[in-house]
Amino acid sequence: MDEGFFTVQATSGAARAGLLATDHGQAETPLFMAVGTQGTVKGVTPDQLRDAGIRVVLGNTYHLMLRPGADVVNQLGGLHHMARWQGPMLTDSGGFQVFSMGEINSVTEQGCAFKSHLDGREEMLTPERSMEIQHKLGADIVMQLDDVPALPATRERTADTMRRSLRWLDRCKAALPTHSAQGMRQRLFGINQGGLDLELRAESARELVARDLPGYAIGGLSVGETKDQMNAVLGAVTPLLPPGKPRYLMGVGFPEDMLEAIGMGVDMFDCVLPTRCARHSLVFTSAGRLRMKNAMHAASTGPLDTECGCYTCANFSRGYLRHLIMAGEILGMTLLTIHNLHFYARLMGLARQAVQEGRYGDFCRDWLQRVTAKAT
Repeated sequence: MDEGFFTVQATSGAARAGLLATDHGQAETPLFMAVGTQGTVKGVTPDQLRDAGIRVVLGNTYHLMLRPGADVVNQLGGLHHMARWQGPMLTDSGGFQVFSMGEINSVTEQGCAFKSHLDGREEMLTPERSMEIQHKLGADIVMQLDDVPALPATRERTADTMRRSLRWLDRCKAALPTHSAQGMRQRLFGINQGGLDLELRAESARELVARDLPGYAIGGLSVGETKDQMNAVLGAVTPLLPPGKPRYLMGVGFPEDMLEAIGMGVDMFDCVLPTRCARHSLVFTSAGRLRMKNAMHAASTGPLDTECGCYTCANFSRGYLRHLIMAGEILGMTLLTIHNLHFYARLMGLARQAVQEGRYGDFCRDWLQRVTAKAT
């Protein structure tokens, strides 16, 4: 048992409000983790992240192992010290990026042989190496290496990769020390796989729970399936996971998807969506999405969102922000990124408050009815 790492403080239906406690601080759930793939969240400083309400940052093993290298990160004091982020951090195993970015030579029981997307260098990522790299990076939460099938995949292939992922998890568990190279406690999350096959998902969940891990992630979603298919998987998996452990839905980041997932018992999310959208002039607001290149915003003196208290909305008009975007100014991308991250953090805070007040179902329905998906 890992007493004190995660505490459920309130429930409303299946939705939960909880608290994560790490050696680098605490984070309230539900929470959205900002993606800092290469040791930085694009376009913003650590102070701007904290001011936007972000409490946990994600780094990526694949990218950091290739550049600047895990040994260099360790020599620079670990990922927290190097990036000057003092809050909790999570590192992905690198598996998804290997399968999506690298030129794969072979996948065997040993691991995955691939060529770097940077220079074609031959690399091998095994469960043991993933743990060694994440040990040196020093994140508070580390992810197992899993075998990610290319889509579409047959049931046989999906079952094979799911069960290989379980065997790789056992190797990850055996290889990871309890503390990072910097002396901080590290906790390993297993990843539920099985594609859209609910029987395979349930088998994966039961096997993960039998290993008594600090937390559990649900992977292999947001890869082209319908919302109904994703919700069917969540509805089948989350009831099988321990109620006293955190549940992390990987790579899902549309606000409406996160709200529905919270209603099914998910606690943690990450996605590049808010930062990537900001760089492409799309912002999220309490009244829907705005495309800031749209000429209708050119002379607007109002903020992006009248209900938002972020630095951007408190200081700059839509008209000025559109001007910055049209002029290609970096400041425009930074200000939109600050707003989007604040929107996500605030949405998680409102969801948490609704859980604490026992009205999450009403809150979720009202929000989804009020906020349209149409961008203007």
